[in-house]
Amino acid sequence: MKPIPQISDAEYKVMKTVWAHAPISTPQVTKLLAAQNDWSPKTVQTLLSRLVKKRALTYEKHGRAFFYTPLVKEEEILKQETASFLNRFYDGCFSSLVSNFLQEDRLTAREIRELKEILDTELDKEDE
Repeated sequence: MKPIPQISDAEYKVMKTVWAHAPISTPQVTKLLAAQNDWSPKTVQTLLSRLVKKRALTYEKHGRAFFYTPLVKEEEILKQETASFLNRFYDGCFSSLVSNFLQEDRLTAREIRELKEILDTELDKEDE
């Protein structure tokens, strides 16, 4: 299994753009991200370069243009970041996270019902 690179919040924004539009050229990435983040073209190029070095992205050169495609799936990054967050703040304990959200009134009744439904479905799978 290939290692999943650690990426920053800014790099994640770049990855989301590439995931949504791959293959995508440098000017296209710059145009999409500059409007949302007030980033200069140089900033976007630096982030793209970092992601290539981390092996999160690859590129092909067509003439003078570079076209980027992801080497990792969004689901892989989300899984890694979720595990990292849980380990860092809740000692890997999901129930502590949920308890914290409940105590802080951050879950609506609808979200609680959805979570219960997900958990009930998982329990039913185990009973089979």
